[in-house]
Amino acid sequence: MNKKVYVGMSADLVHPGHLNIIEQAKKLGDVVVGLLTDEAIASYKRLPHMEYEYRKRVVENIKGVLEVIPQNTLDYRPNLKKIKPDYVVHGDDWKEGIQKETRQQVIDTLKVWGGELVEVPYTNGISSTQLNQALKEIGITPDQRVKRLRRLIAAKKPVRIIEAHSGLTGLIVENLKVEINGESREFDGMWASSLTDSTSKGKPDIEAVDITARTENINDLVEVTTKPIIFDGDTGGKIEHFVFTVRTLERLGVSAIIIEDKVGLKKNSLFGTEVPQQQDSIEGFCEKIKAGKNAQVGQDFMIISRIESLILKQGQEDAIKRAKAYINAGVDAVMIHSKESSPNEILDFCKEYKKFDRKVPLVAVPSSYDSVYEDELAEAGVNVVIYANQLLRSAYPAMVDTAKKILTYKRAYEARENLMSIKDILTLIPGGK
Repeated sequence: MNKKVYVGMSADLVHPGHLNIIEQAKKLGDVVVGLLTDEAIASYKRLPHMEYEYRKRVVENIKGVLEVIPQNTLDYRPNLKKIKPDYVVHGDDWKEGIQKETRQQVIDTLKVWGGELVEVPYTNGISSTQLNQALKEIGITPDQRVKRLRRLIAAKKPVRIIEAHSGLTGLIVENLKVEINGESREFDGMWASSLTDSTSKGKPDIEAVDITARTENINDLVEVTTKPIIFDGDTGGKIEHFVFTVRTLERLGVSAIIIEDKVGLKKNSLFGTEVPQQQDSIEGFCEKIKAGKNAQVGQDFMIISRIESLILKQGQEDAIKRAKAYINAGVDAVMIHSKESSPNEILDFCKEYKKFDRKVPLVAVPSSYDSVYEDELAEAGVNVVIYANQLLRSAYPAMVDTAKKILTYKRAYEARENLMSIKDILTLIPGGK
């Protein structure tokens, strides 16, 4: 009987390094590949380009692979304890970083039945980072982008979204990463906010910027990014107009639209009851949801209902009632909104929401209650966290300070500390050099 050999891999972008590891593994026995699921990969880095089933088909057809099984976590131990392999084969590039602890767990687990870890030298000249960058430069089709939000929601919690009101801010969302204790963190997608779209044009947030003008920003974003976009649709307008908005956004590659259950002239929710705001009837809003769902062409575009009951002081009971009705009407996710500085009423809603027999993903926007951590919201049941306006709000004070310094000193020298170098700005955009 041949010895069993276990190889764990993500195999998102299969390259000669992967083939070399499998080649070495099959010399030792029958190769079982533990293919990391989308959830496992998203727990420590970006969502893979290919879905699990597509990656599985690729690996199954590599010569020397006997079987492919899912590895549901970064932790190898559940699969190792199940199949008790004689060998685990892995590249020697996991001795540092987030996988260092995983490596030691593998060694300790194999010792129980006398198994052995075999490490293959890293294949020089192969860079997953460069391959991923090349894919970004190629771009993404609208269909691929639309479905990416659903994949993210299924794979990780919470999905982290931040507003992007220009191509430049889109590039920040697309490329910014931080490494914290070996974990790579980045934003998962972009929020096309009506507030920031209006403000960046110097107009009030009262739907003064129409859908046609706002899709100009969407066009700027889709040209330079690959991540999913959620569109702030305000009230959605008249039902007859909303269906065309859905079709337009889906065609452009937008993943979702969020519409709030209010009617009349749009007023920003953070004004609360300080200004006249009228909530739509449950029946009226449900009809809008149904019309939007009927208008979309594919199954991946999402319509998300934004519940304004807490904003308008209608209470938790009304919010819960509306959530259930909107779900029954076919909405793809629910956003619960609050203008309080504490997250308590959001967390109270989440407790009640967990009791629902039928649920859809839950969205929160911690603009006023910004002291709450993502992990707290995720623990409460929130699937998507949107940072709705922070990039624009941080840019304006910086620009005002620079302008003040130029006026004060009658030169730009004192503003240097606020500025990128001219060389950096020239080379910031790919192809600018």
